[in-house]
Amino acid sequence: MAKAGLKKKTAAKVKGFPPEKAAELYRRLAKERPDPKTELEYTDPFTLVVAVALSAQATDVSVNKATKGLFKAANTPAKMVKLGEAGVAEHIRTIGLWRNKAKNVVALSQLILDKHGGVTPRTREDLEELPGVGHKTASVVLNEVYGEATIAVDTHVFRVSNRTGLAPETTPEKVEALLLQVTPDTYKRGAHHWLILHGRYTCLARKPGCPDCVIRDLCEYEATTGE
Repeated sequence: MAKAGLKKKTAAKVKGFPPEKAAELYRRLAKERPDPKTELEYTDPFTLVVAVALSAQATDVSVNKATKGLFKAANTPAKMVKLGEAGVAEHIRTIGLWRNKAKNVVALSQLILDKHGGVTPRTREDLEELPGVGHKTASVVLNEVYGEATIAVDTHVFRVSNRTGLAPETTPEKVEALLLQVTPDTYKRGAHHWLILHGRYTCLARKPGCPDCVIRDLCEYEATTGE
């Protein structure tokens, strides 16, 4: 029996979906898109690293248009270094931050040649050492090429995670950590792609397509907004 004057402690609310609800969300997204994959066009780990590095603050469509010509001219680290910053820049002028990206593409290519014998590294530590390659880019490469259960958090994943209530957090890093906690192991391999594609085509930033959403009854967005 509690002593008089003492307040009973209440359990802190656990963030994110419980296991059963998270599993159902992913089950539906997986049914809608059974074979999720990146929409960036690439042929090997090196061209994927370059494509993802170029995709910062740019759409996949714009990157694919730029890399179509770039990869015809240079699809290996050696060819990219030979092409040089000016040559790379000519192909990617249509995407944002192209000057800095051209510099990084040549620099990361040179480092792959100097430190890894021309072979794109496959560990997070080595990938993140490459110029222009951060945590998110490394996660995409590790997931897409090597099948690791990483979850890269871009604007789409961040929005869907918060809007649905799946993994509500204040920063991409915190969302990633929470997603890795609430996402069942069975779905971790494809989680990154399912959430991105759902955000890109259904859960839009300005006008989400709630009427056609396959996870509408699981989502906390309508309950929060009253829409």
